[in-house]
Amino acid sequence: MSALFQNYSRAPVTFVKGEGCELVAQDGRRYLDFIGGIAVCALGHAHPRITEAVTKQAAALVHVSNLFSSEPAEQLAAELCARSGFDRAFFCNSGTEANEAAIKLARKFAFRSGEQRAAIVSCTGAFHGRTLGALAATPNAAYHEGFGPLPGGFFTTPFNDAGALERVIDDQTAAFIVEPVQGESGVHVASETFLRRARELCTRTGALLVFDEIQCGMGRIGKTFAFQHFGIRPDVITMAKALANGLPIGAVLTTDTIAAALRPGDHGTTFGGSPVPCAAALEHLRLRDELGLEQRTNLMHEHAMQTLRAVHERFPEVFGEPRGLGLLLGLPVIAPGTAAAIVDSLRETAGVLANAAGGNTLRFAPPLIVTPEQIDRLATALARAAQDLEISETIEPVRAGSSVRATSA
Repeated sequence: MSALFQNYSRAPVTFVKGEGCELVAQDGRRYLDFIGGIAVCALGHAHPRITEAVTKQAAALVHVSNLFSSEPAEQLAAELCARSGFDRAFFCNSGTEANEAAIKLARKFAFRSGEQRAAIVSCTGAFHGRTLGALAATPNAAYHEGFGPLPGGFFTTPFNDAGALERVIDDQTAAFIVEPVQGESGVHVASETFLRRARELCTRTGALLVFDEIQCGMGRIGKTFAFQHFGIRPDVITMAKALANGLPIGAVLTTDTIAAALRPGDHGTTFGGSPVPCAAALEHLRLRDELGLEQRTNLMHEHAMQTLRAVHERFPEVFGEPRGLGLLLGLPVIAPGTAAAIVDSLRETAGVLANAAGGNTLRFAPPLIVTPEQIDRLATALARAAQDLEISETIEPVRAGSSVRATSA
């Protein structure tokens, strides 16, 4: 029996190796990974250049603490700021820590400015993390149960309801935090109208606009930063997940003026900005440029959407319309409570990994190096899963740009 805490519902498979878009289990079976470590492994598993960067840095310097500077952290901060147009970067270890830092930054910024504002506004369907502050900004009662009392001063507004924003963003608001694309809720894209209205209101009232790009950033929806896709500039962005392609790192980017609110002793972390994950992140950014991942992600998005639409059209009683941006995609499942069964079927029958989000939506976040052939394999596996649930009797491989035709099994 495992000595680990039993706080995860793990699938009955243990992986020992990864190669590109595939994972290898203890028994040698290979799986096509459309989870990507939950939008983490943007360059796939065991990328040789990332491995080389990590190995080289680990042989030179692993940790010095934030009592001193290290070259990888300084270089990564400069690179992220140059690419984003922000001035300062703070490094931590995870997405929830990045959001926690952003919440503290917003309140401290108001305090330093001599303003009595502390309210943090987030959206229905949001997921900002598991620490108490980030959890308070995550309006999901199931995640809150048994952890109260949560920190006060947190408020919720309907996602994508631009009209409702005026009722919650005011001179008492320290920050409005929003995911440009919600992942945990089942992959829902913020409208440009909604984000633009949020920008207008934050500018008018003096609240900070925080984009949580932890899942949808680092090229996941095409652009390096999600805000670049929408053309709306926030005051703060939070990052994590894909930044170091699997090594733990989180980041907060903002302006000189806002960053100055955190002075020595106000906030910190033992491992944040450690040399090894920073070295991996730097190599990731270099590879993004060399591989042309922005263009590739957009091309694979079009192929994936065409293919998933074909699955939906053939099995409209099983699957809803696909949605998402880039390679953060959701496929709703019609029959209540059956997404988890389809996830199991994909894994056991076809060796394809996906996960369920938002209650009953299949979420796909494969490595950004995924190929058209691998996307076609996913679609064929989805059709087979529909048959396994006895909703359809016949399947055949799905190809983009064509409908899914029935054939004898």
